Amino acid sequence: MIYALADMQSLRQRGLSLQKFLSSISSLDVPMLQYRNKTGSIEEQKADLELIRNRYRGSLIVNDMIKLISYADGIHLGQEDMLSWDKDKQTAVAMIRKIIGHKILGLSTHNLAEIQEANTLEIDYIGLGAYRTTETKKDASVGGDTLPEMAKHSTHPVAIIGGVRMDDRFEKPICYKVIGSGLYAL
Repeated sequence: MIYALADMQSLRQRGLSLQKFLSSISSLDVPMLQYRNKTGSIEEQKADLELIRNRYRGSLIVNDMIKLISYADGIHLGQEDMLSWDKDKQTAVAMIRKIIGHKILGLSTHNLAEIQEANTLEIDYIGLGAYRTTETKKDASVGGDTLPEMAKHSTHPVAIIGGVRMDDRFEKPICYKVIGSGLYAL
């Protein structure tokens, strides 16, 4: 499965519009797309999500922005974002679930300890990475070829994230495949 990431900052840096990105993935079997826009206004983000809804038929996940959950099928949170809800992740997940209900909830993980902790949480998948260094997360810890082995410890579906390219291959069904920043599909 390909899990695409539409990172607006990366798209802008390359002079690509969201429309061009959506056109580029339309011929691929992309059942899940994560939208990330760390700098845009809430109005811009809503307009982008409406555009995605009109042109994309898979599951739409928003990155971190729970106030946009009504525009999406789920949300993906980083470790710090989860802890901003409560220092106890079980409590944090319960609080988030009250808001999003049965929508998809994903959590970033970076190591075996975080995977094992995620196994105890009521989430739907984990993002595990980074696979390679990326322009969007230059300070990310890079796990490389150790990630697929770590993924075997997850009780949740796993998306290998961070610098993954279309030509990377991972064992199935253990790992999902991610288009790093969505740009390798162009």
